Amino acid sequence: MRFLTFILCMVIVNSASAQTNTSNLIIITTDGLRWQELFKGMDSALAVNPKFNQGDSGYIFQKYWSDDVNERRRKLMPFTWSVMATNGQLYGNREWGNNMETANPYRFSYPGYSELMTGHVDTAINSNGYPPNPHENLLGFINKQPGYSGKVAAFGAWYAFDRILNEKESKIPVVNAFDSCGGNNPTPNESLINAMLKDSYRPWLDDECLDVFTHYASLEWLKTRKPKVLYIAYGETDEWAHSGMYRSYLDAARQVDAWISELWTFIQNDPHYRNKTSLIITTDHGRGDVNKEQWTSHGKDIIGANEIWLAVLGPDTPPGGEMKEKTTNYLKQCAQTAALLLNLSFKTGHPVGGHIKTVFKAK
Repeated sequence: MRFLTFILCMVIVNSASAQTNTSNLIIITTDGLRWQELFKGMDSALAVNPKFNQGDSGYIFQKYWSDDVNERRRKLMPFTWSVMATNGQLYGNREWGNNMETANPYRFSYPGYSELMTGHVDTAINSNGYPPNPHENLLGFINKQPGYSGKVAAFGAWYAFDRILNEKESKIPVVNAFDSCGGNNPTPNESLINAMLKDSYRPWLDDECLDVFTHYASLEWLKTRKPKVLYIAYGETDEWAHSGMYRSYLDAARQVDAWISELWTFIQNDPHYRNKTSLIITTDHGRGDVNKEQWTSHGKDIIGANEIWLAVLGPDTPPGGEMKEKTTNYLKQCAQTAALLLNLSFKTGHPVGGHIKTVFKAK
């Protein structure tokens, strides 16, 4: 009987360890990109408004407009609506009743990214200037697991990520804003990126760099250091929106989509990552839409700023395309979902939101 019990336990353990095919994970965010553009493409009311179109509505309509909503959204985000919509899952089209929301009440960046990475809402985190996050985050947790030490990294355009991810406590490299990449032994490409970053245009002063630097620094890290877990946080979609520059906002969204395509192409052509890597892509908050003038804004007083979206692509996620189940999922569920894709369970000193069950193939 003891022998049979031992065999049964071993079968259970081995079954759990073979539960997923994902051994690498890339989490990507693009700050404040609205679900409205993701699922419906450009908003013609904003494009014709001289307050927002940067004096060039012709460019916006030529590049992004179609009377067909499916074609319109493909023009804005072609990779999302070809590869991801065919092979992955897209959550958050509220016109189907498939809702994705922030659980935190503040609806701006630090609380949003903290919710995403800790799986937890702490209402004391109520400022973008908040000190280093006191809660363990998913990346730091994964870095402590066997086989992951030194194989987790984060790159963000915004200067706050070293606090949000508590770089000192997490013990992972967090390269944000105008930090140099590559550490003490940068590759030639990293040295070039660092030199260009130092001399680059700074539209948001020292708070945030242009996304192009974050993208190429993270891509070089992926290619040369082969991390198991990588976080990339783009920021221009939020910055151009705050500036009321709708053309630049759309262009930034289109560029992020192209960069995700580049990452996926590299992943699927690299034996280290091919068919063993999952992508989770989301945002930290929504923006106004009921009042079109408020598309530039977010926060607890802006209707719709809690409304976000999620995209998932990888070997353990069945192709569901645009999810149409009437339900509500929350940003705080992404941390446990990400952990389970790696066949880990995110357990720490604070409560962690449950996972999104439909992300996984039925067993």
